[in-house]
Amino acid sequence: MTVSTVAPGLTQGTWNIDPAHSEVTFVIRHLMSKVRGSFSDFSGQVVVGDDVATSTATAEIKVTSVETRNADRDAHLRSAEIFDAEKHPLMTFSTNGVRAEGGDYFVDGELEIRGVRRPVTLAVEFNGVGGDPYGGTRAGFSATTSINRKDFGLEFNVPLQGDKVLLGDKVEIQLEIQAVLAA
Repeated sequence: MTVSTVAPGLTQGTWNIDPAHSEVTFVIRHLMSKVRGSFSDFSGQVVVGDDVATSTATAEIKVTSVETRNADRDAHLRSAEIFDAEKHPLMTFSTNGVRAEGGDYFVDGELEIRGVRRPVTLAVEFNGVGGDPYGGTRAGFSATTSINRKDFGLEFNVPLQGDKVLLGDKVEIQLEIQAVLAA
């Protein structure tokens, strides 16, 4: 299946993620509600092949850039108890393949957090291609996945009354990516 069939206007080449116009966010249960957070320092590329299945993506996220709107919580997330940013400053993602199932698209890859590498699948939505005011060409993608944080060695938790705990195990990850075609 050619890229032009799947994503009209998306041409072959290297597309660099524009972090100023992209988001890497997450949601996790904390006590009786959910906490949202984001990472502000990340980079990556999407390399589009002639066939959608040959396209690849890579990304690096600096864990020190975590932001949950609470300085104490953010410092704890960076600590050795959670991300251990001093020993593991980066989270990384790289694709193993891109596939279409019906009208839905999936990127299979490997996510590494805290030195632990596990397979993940992102459900991806192509949001289109267009020119920007600077003479460049941009493409937009939305992607989602869920992981179990314990699968990546993120074991920290605090028991609460009864069988309750401070943090849930499921982490929902959302990406809003705008990428610029390299010259």
